Amino acid sequence: MTSPVTPDQGQDLNRDEIGYRGATACAAAGISYRQLDYWARTGLVEPSVRSATGSGTSRLYGFRDILVLKIVKRLLDAGVSLQNIRTAVDHLRSRGVTELESITLMSDGASIYECASPDEIVDLLQGGQGVFGIAVGKVWHEVEGSLATLQGEVNGVVTGGESNDELSLRRKAKGA
Repeated sequence: MTSPVTPDQGQDLNRDEIGYRGATACAAAGISYRQLDYWARTGLVEPSVRSATGSGTSRLYGFRDILVLKIVKRLLDAGVSLQNIRTAVDHLRSRGVTELESITLMSDGASIYECASPDEIVDLLQGGQGVFGIAVGKVWHEVEGSLATLQGEVNGVVTGGESNDELSLRRKAKGA
């Protein structure tokens, strides 16, 4: 049976994973930099790879952080309150990475429910509670696709992605 999402203690992610700068995280999650900065400063979604430690340092977000950013964006777009979103984010942080892919978040507008099977979704809908749902696995694959073409960092070394910004294109054209 489905149960409301309740706050739990988060667990640390692997610190050696690929980190993505703020602009990259924004592009992959479909949010503005202003939203990203606000959510980081208020503790809604903080970067797990590296936090900003003062002027001139940049935050690095992990894959899971970007997945949560995209889910937060979808919940906000659906009209879910920030308080309920905070509870859902705390719950998602407590889950193992592989578990996230099989979760569907459902909401009746007041509460957010986690459904781990199609039967739980049907039960929720038959009870008249579900208004909308977010299949975390689908969002997972969207984020993977977005990040495949974007650059990340591992221990300060740029990795992956296609360098298609204006400066990179000019350097390629010059042969530098």
